[in-house]
Amino acid sequence: MTLGVLMTTQGAYDAAERAHLLHQVFDAVLAGEPGPVPARTLVSESWLRSLAAHVDPERRTPPVVVHDAELPDLREGHPLNAVMPLLHSTLVSNADEAIHDMLDTDADGTILWREGAAKLLHSADEVGLSPGTRWTEDAIGTIAMGRTLAVDAPVLIHSAEHLVRTYHAWTCAAAPVHDPDTGNILGAIDISGPLHTVHPAMVQLVSATAQLAENQLRVRLAIADERLRVRNMPHLTSLRGGAGALVTPTGRIVAGEPYGTWPERVQLPAGADRIRLADGREMVVEPLAEGYLLRAPHKAAAAPRRSALSLRFLGHGTPGMLLDGRPIPLTLRPAELLTALALHPDGLTAERLALQLYGDDGNPTTVRGEILRLRSLIGSDVLRTRPYRLDAIVDADFEAVRRALRAGRPADALRACPGPLLPPSDAPAIRELRDELEVSLRRAVLDADETDLLAAFAAHLLGRGDLEVHDRLVERLSPGDPRRAEIESRRTRLLTDA
Repeated sequence: MTLGVLMTTQGAYDAAERAHLLHQVFDAVLAGEPGPVPARTLVSESWLRSLAAHVDPERRTPPVVVHDAELPDLREGHPLNAVMPLLHSTLVSNADEAIHDMLDTDADGTILWREGAAKLLHSADEVGLSPGTRWTEDAIGTIAMGRTLAVDAPVLIHSAEHLVRTYHAWTCAAAPVHDPDTGNILGAIDISGPLHTVHPAMVQLVSATAQLAENQLRVRLAIADERLRVRNMPHLTSLRGGAGALVTPTGRIVAGEPYGTWPERVQLPAGADRIRLADGREMVVEPLAEGYLLRAPHKAAAAPRRSALSLRFLGHGTPGMLLDGRPIPLTLRPAELLTALALHPDGLTAERLALQLYGDDGNPTTVRGEILRLRSLIGSDVLRTRPYRLDAIVDADFEAVRRALRAGRPADALRACPGPLLPPSDAPAIRELRDELEVSLRRAVLDADETDLLAAFAAHLLGRGDLEVHDRLVERLSPGDPRRAEIESRRTRLLTDA
């Protein structure tokens, strides 16, 4: 079978006329006969590959590769999940009036999300355009989603350009979305609808939406990079002028000493504890909470350096600690002890620690036992006695928030604060610091009086219940702002609960 055909240029005919011509081309090609016009190279190449993969043009449905129960976890862990509100507001903000469905796949062509008008969703269900199905060329033939993943470019597939006859009543446009970190394809954004919805602008619309999504992911990446730098800089400074760099999980270098001597990216083989740079330097790889520390190997005559202690106690997760890049499991009481000691670098007596953790009823003997257990976890060279103190470079997330607030950088403080300090703790010192952080952060956001910062705080764990912040945003956000609907909805709930 020969498929050396070229499709007519867009706009030469109306949708019905183009569809009629495409059906003639399709029938002729499958019959092994010359068509009235050649099909587009983009389409003919896809037909060849699909037929080689034994896709049946007459009887084919997409394979179900993910069951409904598995979809929530896959969506939650996929990078596009963070930009779904943007995609929804751009492509199907009014689902009841939408003229097409929005479909979003992962890099393997599996549909993870689908939104649109109820009548169109029903039609989509009838032909298998539903979450959990795979739409690559070898699975379902020529389709916009699979084609855009194959050629890494925006694609429009109209009517009988689809290899499977079931989809000849559909028009689909899709564009790939790339990871701004690695450049790899994360998935595809697709809009699909009945024949009469075809328009050359479909490709521009879906391409612009994909670019918006990539821009949002790029902003989130920049925030994550800054968080990695802020939280882990003590690990770098603990090298005392020695060569070292902070590296993201994907190998990008975000800070290095000495400046200007590092590549943009390094290869980090899984499990490697040492790597060699292109210039021949050997580096030790130490894991951190958000990435890695590269450092030069210690020389035999070098003086021992102070340990680097990283504390992650903000938010609703389990307290996290890294000691020289090595994770140490913690329960609540050791985390409370470490917080108190980090707040008092000059040290505390057992009596003062008991007051910090238990109040007036505190028992120094109990504290001494807890200190002994903590020293067995982190070592006597890190937790000193007489008085009790931390002999390490301490990098605490709560201190990063305090530093940003003291420096008048509320946006940095908000980014560094994923949530409250050790929420289950009732220790007096922890309660006091928790309240200080939350009150100071809220005050700084309100005093800054910046719309984007207010919106970020309203979406934050500490600001979702703040009626004053939501009131200000409702006054400022324009009717077309994609954030407004959610803000108004949450404000209504807050008023109802008041």
